Amino acid sequence: MAFFHLHNIARLRPSLSQHSTTQIVQALVTSHIDYCSAILCGLPNKLLHRLQIIQNSAARIITHTKSSDHITPTLIQLHWLPVQQRINYKILLLTFKALHNLAPPYLSELLHPYTPSRSLRSSSAVLLSVPSFRLSTMGARAFSCSAPRLWNSLPLHIRQLDSITQFKSQIKTHLFKLTYTL
Repeated sequence: MAFFHLHNIARLRPSLSQHSTTQIVQALVTSHIDYCSAILCGLPNKLLHRLQIIQNSAARIITHTKSSDHITPTLIQLHWLPVQQRINYKILLLTFKALHNLAPPYLSELLHPYTPSRSLRSSSAVLLSVPSFRLSTMGARAFSCSAPRLWNSLPLHIRQLDSITQFKSQIKTHLFKLTYTL
């Protein structure tokens, strides 16, 4: 379905500005990539690569980049995260909302703060407890396991934020720097 939309957008591209093309691509293509992307966590790279190809094609259409050119500078120019990092972004955003009572209670109930058995410096680090799981293929993909693992990997200053707008900005910047090593 995404390539169908991309093909039609590419046919219209000569008569569209870059801004309007970006809006159309975001409405018809990237919204489908992002929809329920949290369930894609832990998916094999082979399957994530298919989604990455769609995102790369969308970026090439927006910027008139040739298929022989490297895609990373284009993604940086558009300020787009790769698909894997978009998935991590969505999971971290859901985790933030769950911890700040902005998400449904069933998500909040899946997350438990880490409480060390004795007083440690890390007690004020806003860490989450990562539960053990039996199935290595599916257990690690569950929100209750992947969310705490990703949350605990964040720098302390991001985990301590209270504003959702600041969190969104900081987390995207953090993931962007991790991905593109800026």
